[in-house]
Amino acid sequence: MESASQDINLNSPNKGLLADAMTDVPVDSAAAARTAAPEGLSAAEEEELRAEIAKVEEEIGTLRQVLAAKERHCGELKRKLGLTPLDGLKQNLSKSWHDVQVSNAYVRTSEKLGEWNDKVTQSDFYKKTQETLSQAGQKTSAALSNVGSVISRKLGDMRNSATFKSFEDRVGTIKSRVVGSRENSTDGLQSPSAGDKPPQDSAPF
Repeated sequence: MESASQDINLNSPNKGLLADAMTDVPVDSAAAARTAAPEGLSAAEEEELRAEIAKVEEEIGTLRQVLAAKERHCGELKRKLGLTPLDGLKQNLSKSWHDVQVSNAYVRTSEKLGEWNDKVTQSDFYKKTQETLSQAGQKTSAALSNVGSVISRKLGDMRNSATFKSFEDRVGTIKSRVVGSRENSTDGLQSPSAGDKPPQDSAPF
């Protein structure tokens, strides 16, 4: 066993030094597993803190079990009332939005935005831009009105032109011909009177 811990190279001058150094190191498995205590803490204080940590972790586990049981009970109550998960989500979103609205950050932001809005609307640049847009809108309305007047006048001139009147005359002629031909065809399809029926020969028996 001693030869296994010595230097592999038997001709080396350092053979046996590693084994001698290892024999001076005490081996304590319990001390190796335990982390070094912070400076200023005694062993008793360290043990007390570790016991406190174990107790708190046990309480956390118990609270988690109680919370899970409460959540299941709440879900059963909601199911009996006919409430769906979507209703719960809407309620949570509404409550969250209400909490955001009453929060200090939201109130300060709203006030800041209101101040910026007042500054922008009262600035000379905003007023000039508003006046320019108003003038542009008036000019656009006037231009559209002029375009409508021009179109109406053009349509009137077109109806009074000789070409349009000739077209109207042709349409009227075609219409009269179609109506006349229908009337003639109706007269030709009248049913024969009772006196015009051909006599039926009675078959001799």
